[in-house]
Amino acid sequence: MRRAASLFVVSRDVISDKAWAVIGPLFPPGKTGGRPPVDRRTMVEAAAWRFRTGAPWRDVPERFGNSNTVYKHFNQWAKDGVWGRVLERVQAMADASGELDWVVSIDSTIVRVHQHGATLPRRTGGADELQESRRAGAA
Repeated sequence: MRRAASLFVVSRDVISDKAWAVIGPLFPPGKTGGRPPVDRRTMVEAAAWRFRTGAPWRDVPERFGNSNTVYKHFNQWAKDGVWGRVLERVQAMADASGELDWVVSIDSTIVRVHQHGATLPRRTGGADELQESRRAGAA
């Protein structure tokens, strides 16, 4: 059985024509008037590159366009729920073709913050008590 991801990615940062035919219509067209609209597919490929590499937005390669433009489109699509719809569509396709296994695994780690790492000041009286005990010991 082929993995769903292999059907959607031609290379590390290029989305296949088949994948774009599925998810492309979910991305709203550019606004009319003003500057020429950016290529939505290029913006999606830039976001895919960014998340694959873990690089900061400012390091998105120039071949994808201005990194600030890429970020703004990604962020607007997130606010508009576009990425959620993309996930739903791809997930439904993978589930229908038997490529999705609905096994759930939850993992968590709890790390206690050091008492001096707290952001709010505490009034425990500890310093005052220490001074009093020192004075009492000296007397």
